[in-house]
Amino acid sequence: MLDLIRVVDLEVHAYIGVPEEERRDPQRLLVSFDLGVESFSHAAGTDNVAWTVNYADVVQHVKQIAAKRPRKLLETLAEDIANDLIKAFPIKLVRLEIKKFILHDAQYVSVRIDRNAPPSK
Repeated sequence: MLDLIRVVDLEVHAYIGVPEEERRDPQRLLVSFDLGVESFSHAAGTDNVAWTVNYADVVQHVKQIAAKRPRKLLETLAEDIANDLIKAFPIKLVRLEIKKFILHDAQYVSVRIDRNAPPSK
């Protein structure tokens, strides 16, 4: 069983949308994610961030990925974030939701994905 680090409703800005005019200005998105890590035991026992995933670093990483390039789909951004986090940090699982505030008659639209790190060799 994995231990989880959770970040809820991180505000990021991204050029995103199918129509070109929607990508003209950055849009506010909220990103929530769980990061599954092997165990907090060693980090907790040593009280040392070096033995866990530094969520401040992860947050900055997510913001950079969102701002990096324009995308048409939330699905593309979700895949980009999940894949990049798995490569950049010692995590086993990413559960990710991105909320977009584009429809006037809905609170938000969102996509959710779960991605696992490839098995260790």
